[in-house]
Amino acid sequence: MNDEKLLRYSRQIMLPQIGIEGQQKLEQSHILIIGMGGLGSPAAMYLTSAGIGNLTIVDDDAVELSNLQRQITHFTSDIGRSKVESAQQKLTALNPETNITCINKRLSKEELLDHATQADLVLDATDNFATRFLINEICVTTKTPLVSGAAIKLEGQVAVFRNDIEGSPCYHCLYKDEGELDQSCSGNGVLAPLVGIIGSIQALEAIKVIVGFGEDLNGRLLLLDASYMDWRSLKLKKDPGCPVCSKSS
Repeated sequence: MNDEKLLRYSRQIMLPQIGIEGQQKLEQSHILIIGMGGLGSPAAMYLTSAGIGNLTIVDDDAVELSNLQRQITHFTSDIGRSKVESAQQKLTALNPETNITCINKRLSKEELLDHATQADLVLDATDNFATRFLINEICVTTKTPLVSGAAIKLEGQVAVFRNDIEGSPCYHCLYKDEGELDQSCSGNGVLAPLVGIIGSIQALEAIKVIVGFGEDLNGRLLLLDASYMDWRSLKLKKDPGCPVCSKSS
């Protein structure tokens, strides 16, 4: 690690939980972020600034005016531009040391499987159950750790699913695919700082998994009611009858 890197990451390196070895783990890691909206934007910015070596960002949307209230990697001048290209420009300016790969399309199941296999961790920053269930299925198959986040109105949640650890629950153990209703920001609204809080926690949990310190949110669901700044943590158990992770055990 050269002098410039030592200076750039000095505030992290001095932490005993990180140190030189932990910083090198971050530099050698590859994280796949799916969704470059309200959650993916702050998560990508903090992971890039923290020194993640390789970041693959996936989104098939273009920047719209209504995105700018909360999707902080996109500026007014980016309206009409693809979100991944807009985000790549800001992230590269923030830290040119991070290698950023843009995928401006919706991945097929086979493509997602390939990219998840190459990644050390997947960060789900999407906003619909169908995509979340597919990402979970792929991560269980590839045994890739998954950091999941969601935010709507004034409520947010974060969970970590350590598919690389035997006996851990998966996203499908938490949510069944029957009877779930999708909720979108466009139809329900969301407060701007809420997605920043949840996306930042996703980045923090990803760093903890990569470096291997502390206790991540595996087996727990962290819930935030921003109206009262009330945090709750719920225990998650592996469903022995889960059609996704029980058959992969």
